[in-house]
Amino acid sequence: MLDIQAIADQLPKDEPPPVGSWNPDFSGDLDMHIRRDGSWHYLGSPIKRQRMVKLFATILRHDADGRYYLVTPAEKFAISVEDAPFQAVAMTVHGTGMDQVLTFRTNVDDEVMAGPDHALRVAIDPAIEEPSPYVHVRGRLEALINRATFYDLVELAVEEIRDGETHLGIWSAGVFFQIGIVS
Repeated sequence: MLDIQAIADQLPKDEPPPVGSWNPDFSGDLDMHIRRDGSWHYLGSPIKRQRMVKLFATILRHDADGRYYLVTPAEKFAISVEDAPFQAVAMTVHGTGMDQVLTFRTNVDDEVMAGPDHALRVAIDPAIEEPSPYVHVRGRLEALINRATFYDLVELAVEEIRDGETHLGIWSAGVFFQIGIVS
């Protein structure tokens, strides 16, 4: 059996600022947009300096009102996000079967271990029936799992019978995450 804590201990420990505890007054809308592909844009132009994107990512918050904000102790600016603010671009697999542990790295170098604290979910677009897979990163922030990584994830899927239905899913850190139903 894998040592889940040992895997978790290997992930970077850089904690983002405590944006959840900061409550400045609303400062206005900022012409900043995060596209579905994970690219960040300011005034319609891409932000090309990755260090700047990573800095902004550390002060990003998704509030209960459904809006995304860049937050400091003194300011709170709303920005727009097309889908999820981050993209999961790589996955590492430790172990197999029910003892499997999956870790994901985002486009801003956050690393998370899928499990009780970082859920996997798949949303299906009802119009085109296309899946959009996500992994929870922190707070109310998720990463859209990119197509190549999702294909790798699907290769690991197993069938489980639950409540009389066969579910397709992934095991990680002792949690079964449903990604579909087998008809």
